[in-house]
Amino acid sequence: MNFTLSEEQQAVKALAKEFINEEIIPVARKYDEAEQFPIEIMQKLRECGLYNLAIPEAYGGPGIDKVSHALIVEEMARGCAGIATSAEANSLASYPIQVGGDEALKKRFLTRLTVEGEHASFALTEPGAGSDVSGMSTTVERVGDEYILNGDKCFITNASYANFYVVLAKQKGLGDSKSFTALVVERESQGVIVGEKEKKMGLRASDTSSISFQEVRVPVANRIGKEGDGFKIFMKALAHARPMVGAQSVGIAQGAYEAAVAYAKERKQFGKPISNFQAVQFMLADMAMNIEAARLLVHKAVYLLQEGRPSPTHAAFAKCFAADTAMKVATDAVQIFGGYGYIREYPVEKYFRDAKIMQIYEGTNQIQRVVIAKEILS
Repeated sequence: MNFTLSEEQQAVKALAKEFINEEIIPVARKYDEAEQFPIEIMQKLRECGLYNLAIPEAYGGPGIDKVSHALIVEEMARGCAGIATSAEANSLASYPIQVGGDEALKKRFLTRLTVEGEHASFALTEPGAGSDVSGMSTTVERVGDEYILNGDKCFITNASYANFYVVLAKQKGLGDSKSFTALVVERESQGVIVGEKEKKMGLRASDTSSISFQEVRVPVANRIGKEGDGFKIFMKALAHARPMVGAQSVGIAQGAYEAAVAYAKERKQFGKPISNFQAVQFMLADMAMNIEAARLLVHKAVYLLQEGRPSPTHAAFAKCFAADTAMKVATDAVQIFGGYGYIREYPVEKYFRDAKIMQIYEGTNQIQRVVIAKEILS
């Protein structure tokens, strides 16, 4: 085992760190307060090669290794998890196409994200089916060379800005896990209706909306993989995506921790800095220890991806532990700041708000434990 980053990975991390410090941290509060989609930041990320991180070089992406991808995502989330989520939406939408699509489909849609600068959304969750994907009610029915798509999706990142959606739906009249089909749906298709932007606790710089599909006609050529393979394709996609949620969580935790350390050294009570008190020291020590553990779990999960051995179990380890760590570290950071931690002027209240969703999206942490338990008991 070698825990040393390569020279290239160190360079990528340094580039990302510099960009985040100069371009994201100074404006993160502005975008959060305005609940504004960061179009200008997205363009700057494209220009410096920190966008569409999951897409191979053959389709116009940066073609970086998975550890480098995780390092960049961590740095982004340290700056602003809302902006990181917006930036990573294209990566998330690309995973089903990459793991299940044929070469023609990859060239058609992945290059639209990279060369043409478009946005895409991953459309899985429904009002009545989040963790229980089998309870999905969105349906597709084949009619000649088209599918007819009907249903509603919710909590879809970048839905208002996406040029196309990667959608999982159930074959009409069928009910088992082999009845799902994955499709790429054009935003401009008749019958696609995007709802109002959601008002969220955190990730306010990220656009989140619902989508309704009403008798939408989708060409068979837009199907990802075989008919009936949609569930399997989306689960494989999540094995690629969940470690990156772990990386986001590590970034949030790292940002909150750094703010807490700096504040503890400056804030004085009883005539000395609060960092002199063992109660605060132990909180900081636990933060540092658990962030490092979370980072190592993320790096192992992405290493396995890089080796062509994606592990749903290790993806669950990384996502679950890192998300729980982010929430605990952010909570303790607010506590160290005391009353100031509850004030928007200080950074930790934003880290706190952003951390919570990490335990919920792309599979709740309870579902991650189900995945882990199923594996260890099988």
